[in-house]
Amino acid sequence: MKTKPVILSLALLLVGTPLLADDDCDDPVANWQPRENLRQKLEGEGWKVYRIKVDDGCYEVKGLAPEGYRAEASFAPASLKLMEMEREEDDDDDDEDDDRGYGNQRQEGAQVNGQAPAPSNGIVKGRPTVTVE
Repeated sequence: MKTKPVILSLALLLVGTPLLADDDCDDPVANWQPRENLRQKLEGEGWKVYRIKVDDGCYEVKGLAPEGYRAEASFAPASLKLMEMEREEDDDDDDEDDDRGYGNQRQEGAQVNGQAPAPSNGIVKGRPTVTVE
């Protein structure tokens, strides 16, 4: 019997088990405090709360942290204890080109791929061409 692969597999299983643990809250629903209690607690600490929802058994809060940055935080619904908090960036992922300095720099009348741009009034004259490779 080849013991090296068996020992290696068991070692990886034991090391990987904590990585599989989830961060979900598992408080019984009967012990949950109302969302309004969490809102009052956070506003008392200087938060500006935009939204509180339930996600994976935790209260998920989106708002403006007392330090002035936008944040998303998870709280245990029974104890209202902070479980996890992450800072949200101001810019969206949709405009990644803007971060590199490429986005929305097309000038009026500039050619794109050797073709004149569509008229700005929204009416396209002529027939569009398509090349299939």
